[in-house]
Formats: sequence, C-alpha cells, structure tokens
Amino acid sequence: MAKGLHRGWKAFTRRARELRLMAHGALSTSHPIMAHIIPIRRCNLACTYCNEYDDVSPPVPTDVVIHRINKLADLGTSIITLSGGEPMLHPDLDEIVAAMRRRGVMAGMITNGYLLMPDRIERLNRAGLDHLQISIDNVMPDDVSKKSLKVLDKKLRMLAECADFHVNINSVVGGGIRNPDDALVVGKRAVELGFSATVGIIHDGGGQLKPLAPREREVYHEMKALENRHFARLNYFQDAIAQGKPNDWRCRAGARYMYICEDGLVHYCSQQRGYPGKPLEDYTVEDIRREYLTEKSCAPYCTVSCVHYVSYFDFFRAPQTLQSALPDPHTAPLVKIHSAK
Repeated sequence: MAKGLHRGWKAFTRRARELRLMAHGALSTSHPIMAHIIPIRRCNLACTYCNEYDDVSPPVPTDVVIHRINKLADLGTSIITLSGGEPMLHPDLDEIVAAMRRRGVMAGMITNGYLLMPDRIERLNRAGLDHLQISIDNVMPDDVSKKSLKVLDKKLRMLAECADFHVNINSVVGGGIRNPDDALVVGKRAVELGFSATVGIIHDGGGQLKPLAPREREVYHEMKALENRHFARLNYFQDAIAQGKPNDWRCRAGARYMYICEDGLVHYCSQQRGYPGKPLEDYTVEDIRREYLTEKSCAPYCTVSCVHYVSYFDFFRAPQTLQSALPDPHTAPLVKIHSAK
C-alpha cells in the first residue's frame, strides 16, 4: 500500500511538472522543448538496422556531459533524454540524471534494457529519472535484433516491481522485422505490466519512410488502440507514413528539438547528423530562431517521431521561410553509418 501511494504521488508530481513545461513550450518559441544528448556512442548490442552506435567509443567525460546539460538548461530546454549507443554503459549515469533534475528539466532515457537490475533501477529512482523507454523488436531474438521479449521480459517485471519513473515500451514494424504480429504481443505485455505501449515504424538510413506491407499496416492500427496514458498517443503523423504518404508539416529540428552528439555538436536529429553541425557551446537563441523558420527537405517522409512530437506545439504558426542546405534525402542521406566490428 505504501509503495502504491509513493508511486501515485510521484506520478502526480511528474505530470504537474510536465503540464507546466508544456505550457512554457506553447507560450514561447525561442527555446528547445526536447533535446537528445549522447553520453556514450558505444552499445552492447549490434542490431542490424541501427546506425546510431559503435562498439569502441569511450564514454563522454562526466563533467563535459553535465556542462552540456547546463547549457541546454540555460537555453530553456524542457526535456532532456539520454540516448546512445547505450547510455547505461556510462559509469556515472546516475550523476548525469541527477544533474538534469537539479536544473529542473524532465529527465528521460532510451535504453535497450539489458543492463537493468533491481539495484540499478533503485539508483535511477534516487537520481530522479522521470521517463524510460525500451524498444522491443521481436518476441524471439534473431539476426536482425536481440531486443526480444523473451530476453527482456524479466527486466520488464523488475521495472514493474521497482521503478518509480514512467516506463514506455515501444514495439516496431517494418525494416526487416520478420513477424509484424510480434509488435502486438510486445504491446499487450507492456499494458499488462502497467506500462504505456507505443509502436514505431523503422526508417531507412536517412530517417526516411519505408512503406509498410498490408499486414504491417494492420498491426500498426491494432497497436494504436493499445497506446495509453502517454503523450506519444499524438503520433498522428504515422497514419500517413503507414500508408506510404508524405506528411505536410513544419519540422522545427535545430530549434524546438536538438540532437547533441558525443562531440557536442547540434544536429537536426539522429538521422541528419551534420546539419547545422554547430557546437552546442556556441549555440544561441539566434540559432534557434533561424532553424525554427528553416524548412527541412527531409520532412515529408520523415519517421523520426520525437521531432514530430515537439513540432505539434507550433504546427499552427510561423510558416517557414528559409530553406536548409540539406541534400535530397532519397539520394544522399546525411547520417554517418557506424558499423559494428
């Protein structure tokens, strides 16, 4: 009973903070709403569709990561999410999460879940983590992905028992996933354990659309019915993507959303690394205002959901009048592919 009351109170205060930050995001357009920051590029897995990892990079020094968090907070960022690579490989992860909370931002993390244990979850509770997401790609591991429900179900039960933070389980369709019905099995298990469940569409090497086959589209729509209690329910853009259609929207990457790589450079997103490619240390409100008005040529067929989410705040205002220097994403994807050795 006491643990249930504690979790209820944590959820209430977390939602109050979210609403306050969302109001701030809606009222002002001169600050980022969300940033992804990379504390380590290395990963303990090697999923064949992923281009966001290597198996050699050392962790970014802790003081450097915290300095970048403070810079993002100074710019007014509402949500900072640790990604990778695998962020749980960073030796000072708890200290980094605590640094985010000290600056008043929502603290999130995307992990493959392999390194979660009860004591590790308790440390994340104490550090103040707000949100955690695990992507589970299949029911049984295969040569495409080892992020399977069979391997991770024990970790999910640990989270259900121990975690004070919000947990979202993201399943996927497309991109070589052999059995699209696996997404439904994963989603239903997530809801059964009390988590939120979302579905993503795997993109190509440039973050662009890979149209879904008929059964994949059916599974996608069935999964949409499972999505619950989470802002990710707003992913209406994927309805068009599931049908192979472009979206007409204003991408605010580089402004409302920023991706900070391990070298401390600001990029539009994980799939368009290189633009604007400016050091976060030198990033200013003027850069935010410029990128806010800059149209991105990759936007119509983009599947990078986090960029879409934050752009909902501004879909009705500020038509974009500038053109980015991005090449055609269908012929020259910008992302640098990291190969696993």
